[in-house]
Amino acid sequence: MVHNLTVILFLALYLLPGVKSSKVTLNNNGYDGIVIAINPSVSEDGKLIQNIKDMVTTASTYLFEATGKRLHFKHVSILIPDTWKENSLYKIPKYESYEHADVLVAPPILPGRDEPYTKQFTACGEKGKNIHLTPDFVLGKKQSEYGPTGRLFVHEWAHLRWGVFDEYNEEKPYYSASSKKIEATRCSTGITGMNRVDKCQGNSCTLNRCRIDSKTKLFEKDCQFFPDKYQTEKTSIMFMQGIDSVVEFCNEKNHNREAPSLQNEKCDYRSTWEVISNSEDIKNSTPMAGSPSPPVFSLLRARERIVCLVLDKSGSMGGSDRLNRMNQAAKFLLQIIGNGTWVGMVHFDSSAYIESELIQIISTKEREMLSNLLPTAADGGTSICSGIQSAFQVIEKKYSQTDGSEIVLLTDGEDNTAKSCVDEVSKSGAIIHLIALGPDADPAVTQMSGITGGRHFLASDNDVNNGLIDAFGTLASGNTATSQKSIQLESKGLTLSNDIWMNGTVIIDSTVGKDTFFLITWKGQYPIISLWDPTGTSIGNFTVDQGSKMAYLTIPGTAKVGVWTYSIQAKTNPETLTITVNSRAANSSVPPITVNAKMNKDSNSFPSPMIVYAEILQGNIPILGANVTAFIESNSGKTEVLELLDNGAGADTFKNDGVYSRYFTAYSVNGRYSLKVRAHGGANAVTRSLRHPPNRAAYIPGWVVDGEIEKNPPRPEINEDTQTNLESFTRTASGGAFVVSNVSATPVPDIYPPSQITDLEATLDGAVIRLTWTAPGDDFDVGKVQQYIIRISGDILELRDNFDDALQVNTTELSPNEANSQENFAFKPGNISEENATHIFIAIQSVDKSNLTSKVSNIAQVALFIPQANPDDIPPNPGPDGNHPNSGINISSLVLLVVGSVVIVSII
Repeated sequence: MVHNLTVILFLALYLLPGVKSSKVTLNNNGYDGIVIAINPSVSEDGKLIQNIKDMVTTASTYLFEATGKRLHFKHVSILIPDTWKENSLYKIPKYESYEHADVLVAPPILPGRDEPYTKQFTACGEKGKNIHLTPDFVLGKKQSEYGPTGRLFVHEWAHLRWGVFDEYNEEKPYYSASSKKIEATRCSTGITGMNRVDKCQGNSCTLNRCRIDSKTKLFEKDCQFFPDKYQTEKTSIMFMQGIDSVVEFCNEKNHNREAPSLQNEKCDYRSTWEVISNSEDIKNSTPMAGSPSPPVFSLLRARERIVCLVLDKSGSMGGSDRLNRMNQAAKFLLQIIGNGTWVGMVHFDSSAYIESELIQIISTKEREMLSNLLPTAADGGTSICSGIQSAFQVIEKKYSQTDGSEIVLLTDGEDNTAKSCVDEVSKSGAIIHLIALGPDADPAVTQMSGITGGRHFLASDNDVNNGLIDAFGTLASGNTATSQKSIQLESKGLTLSNDIWMNGTVIIDSTVGKDTFFLITWKGQYPIISLWDPTGTSIGNFTVDQGSKMAYLTIPGTAKVGVWTYSIQAKTNPETLTITVNSRAANSSVPPITVNAKMNKDSNSFPSPMIVYAEILQGNIPILGANVTAFIESNSGKTEVLELLDNGAGADTFKNDGVYSRYFTAYSVNGRYSLKVRAHGGANAVTRSLRHPPNRAAYIPGWVVDGEIEKNPPRPEINEDTQTNLESFTRTASGGAFVVSNVSATPVPDIYPPSQITDLEATLDGAVIRLTWTAPGDDFDVGKVQQYIIRISGDILELRDNFDDALQVNTTELSPNEANSQENFAFKPGNISEENATHIFIAIQSVDKSNLTSKVSNIAQVALFIPQANPDDIPPNPGPDGNHPNSGINISSLVLLVVGSVVIVSII
């Protein structure tokens, strides 16, 4: 155990550095830098802006009281889409963008589905991605169903900022309480209400008392909890903040640990306030003496996109074919960058040279003109600041300020003067995108991209990985609607030695096809290129650039849907070939399938594990069943391959939410690493998930007023299990770069334990308890564990806090499977020590071959009794078998009992 404790402490020390952070900061108890962005597809409506202001202002007061007079909203930027008319009140944004906004106001996933939700695919206590609100919700049209907008905003803010979870669970709406009653999943239990089910015949529906299901021993499916409209209970905001009396988060004293809420499942049965109190926000603030000022709002609207290329032509760019590879990638960018973009160009070595002022891309003419200005020779030193300052001059020649402009900086060398202009860059309002070519690019520039909200990429000298073209391609689209973005369908390279052919296929699905662009590059001689569309028709007319060793082709109109086949024959041996295919949405009204890839940190210190995420969506609808592979390349060119999973185990927080995840620990060197993800969906294998998203606001079906239920409009009826099949598709996406330090140069002992089991489920089958869970690995989610330790208790907190002292189950017959396999185990429980126990609680710990142990799993439970409904919930009519669902007395017996009683009374 000493060894295990040492490893745990060692890992814990390194879990803090480098965590990705929002631009939101806490300044004197107030949140600064919040960005609320309106989707370009939302129709212009001035009321929406005012309602956003009213919502946040009300939320600020509610948040202030809920956090013990500590926190409030200070400054909020509202990002107006460029599809709305210009207004003198609108300022130019700096780093603010729709992609990185904290709150999105966008159409619902499906018509009528106006539930607010937070994208949160990280662990308990970690920040989420963003909040999603619909225009109708913001306009106050859904208050009856979800409560006041300001209160709901605080509920979602708690998800986003503090990583807490809902204190309800629509998949497990009821549970068997220790009181031997059926209770609604909620916190606190002081919230009162009725349990009813809607029974409909034709267009007529009535509310009936809920029956008990014979299998689950809980209320039947579709039974709902209707809260009393007027209550005195103050908690909890993470259950139902729409109740007037609710003004606090559940705390350690009133937290309901019995309920199968998401908060209990994800946060180890800690209350929401316990998690929030452990955040830096609460630790670094004290209660205020007076009331805070109302929030200040800024209205921002993006202008035309401005991009200046700042390209390194120093002497080191002459090696490893770097200059030519940079030119290939820059030409690719210039070919696919959106029309209307203003583009300038600067070269630099020890000095900087303005090659082109800003030119607006309108036709092929401008693209070719800029391509002809790319550097042709590498010479001199490296002065990064000179290049950036010249870019500022280019932008300021046309515009009075650099706010919101983008600088794409490519460099391969160290420059000890680069740090001298970090402050100037920070104040400029410009966004710096860094492409680091090779292992020696200066670290100061990484800092520039971080503080300005820019992207950071690594391209190694291993050109077969196509890193440079991937990086430039990712930057082709700015802060624009998804329908206008350039989407990468394929990016693949191959080094040929014994063979002369590179053959393959590219799938163009029906959601893309506009502006489809094929790019082929080579290292030796111009190869023979053949391309066929899905009908077998040969497609020619590639534009060949022999000097840059590349050929490209744009498919006019919309490319045919189906499988495109290519065959490339090399003329030299060995040879390195690459193919890249980009396209745009075929129809602006049909969202394309997209893949977004990221690491959970921008920087990391060995041996802390990292997590790879890839989210696959069509619009906002998750795509399930795809094969997703991550390629993580070090600056030395070594590549690790990981299969990402959406199984709700290991690094994956929620099953079937369209976010595919995996741990990464295979660090080989210090420095930069790059992430690239490939996703493939086979026909009839991938589906769109129409389930309600996790971490969504609780829908209130109605209110109980004076003993009568006042129903709210029903939610649109969508079968939660409904999944619509998708056609085949392929996508690739760059997840940018991250930096790792303190990697040991010598081999280290096994320091990674198995990952925590998070999906343990238990059912009672007669006298046998049956368990299921997903197998962890020897190192987190890789390999196979040595053994499982299963313990049980009649006290949930005893099992959580004193796992090693609980009763151990005999698992000698349990042989672990490979990581991510389904495990099954059944056992008869022994005599637990707790008297009058109403439940058996079960947890598992995994042990690897080095005797390292995992964290204790989530706690599963089985009830040792058949729960009874509350008197108010007992149906007045018998069930189909003549029985009340919670009674063993049938109607005949009841009649005989009554008649017998009358006879006895008469005799007396």
